[in-house]
Amino acid sequence: MRKTTFFIILIVVIGISNRASAQDYKVAIGIRLSSAAPTLSNSVSIKYFMNDRDAIEGLASFGPTRFGIGGLYERHLLIGNTPAFKWYYGGGGYVGFQSGNAYVGPTGVVGLDYKFQNAPINLSLDWKPELDIIPAINFVPDAFGVTARFTF
Repeated sequence: MRKTTFFIILIVVIGISNRASAQDYKVAIGIRLSSAAPTLSNSVSIKYFMNDRDAIEGLASFGPTRFGIGGLYERHLLIGNTPAFKWYYGGGGYVGFQSGNAYVGPTGVVGLDYKFQNAPINLSLDWKPELDIIPAINFVPDAFGVTARFTF
């Protein structure tokens, strides 16, 4: 009897701890609105979680005179005990074209991520500075954005 009770309690504790650290969605697709300065400004965002903490995000930015694509690796960490509210950091790179020039460089990201519990909606607020390497060295720090995504 004691062994059975112990195993039931162990299974319940493992189940609760796995749920507390589990990501609330696997894939999300949406729109990122940003300041106009960075190569990857207003864009389409696709985020995919490889596990509970690690995600990759693809961005495609386009406008009348520009086009850019980029990718980010992101590490998501809980804020408190709420699985729906996380902060994240990461880095990646981008390639863009604007007014006949090509732009290439690394980018970083730090942000907050919230998944609504009763709706398939995810919101993110982030800072994503860029460092142009091509055509010239240029740091673009004013790259704040808000992203709204539909989650699957």
